[in-house]
Amino acid sequence: MPPRTTPTERQKRLGIELRKMRMAAGVSTDYAARLLGIDRTKISNIESGVRVISPDRLRTLATNYACTDERYVEALVAVATERKRGWWEEFRGTLPAGLLDIAELEWHAKRVRTSQVMHLPGLLQTEEYARAIFGGVLPPLPRLQVELHVAHRMQRQQVFDRDEPLEYVGYIHEAALRMLFGGKKVMLEQLNHLLLMSERENLVLRVVPVETGAFPGAGHATLYAEGPVPQLDTVQLDSAGGPCFLDVMSQLAQYNAHLEWMERAALSVEQSRDFIRTIKSDL
Repeated sequence: MPPRTTPTERQKRLGIELRKMRMAAGVSTDYAARLLGIDRTKISNIESGVRVISPDRLRTLATNYACTDERYVEALVAVATERKRGWWEEFRGTLPAGLLDIAELEWHAKRVRTSQVMHLPGLLQTEEYARAIFGGVLPPLPRLQVELHVAHRMQRQQVFDRDEPLEYVGYIHEAALRMLFGGKKVMLEQLNHLLLMSERENLVLRVVPVETGAFPGAGHATLYAEGPVPQLDTVQLDSAGGPCFLDVMSQLAQYNAHLEWMERAALSVEQSRDFIRTIKSDL
């Protein structure tokens, strides 16, 4: 199979994990290349996500790297065997690749936890609310781009309607509930949608009131996607230059601690629903 020119974040992650495994074993790319009977440059390409690796070759590397964590290895094999194009590929070439990587991350996650401060979670936004978000960026997006961004955001939400709905926990700061993106009518519709979605068994929404005061990660929107094994967890952060993906264990621990703080500080599910209803009545 020819090399990829633009590997996705998920494909890069597979290569990153193989490199971590090799480095932990203390072996060189030359050693890995001899194991597989290929040129050493192909090992570098595999570890950068540019070149695919077969399940058999992956298991060969894992065995010779003395990796005994079978669940971890099989989780990597599952990534290596993926060939089906996801729905997000429809947008490749028309939207930034990072947005497609977010959709792919959510689709394959075991569970997603998010914390939002200034706007509501993308997976829970109404069409008009999302349109107001994308209509307010600088430099302004052309109308067609706004509509493509909105369509992509709406399609991301199908993770809740598939045969095995995504498990989701969202921590929303009160400030995000009071920001009138799109005006009062749009916000009323958005708050009603939040309340409706909060009734789903696979979905938990918790509000952090402003009276809580300072909190870790203030100002950052955080998405923590749990993989099939902890080693494959991923944190996604928003930035002006596009989404940022983190996978270093110390970084994962830091953001996991942030979300655990939110868990302790947030109102209960029922209290959160009542809080949202109160904000609705104030509009």
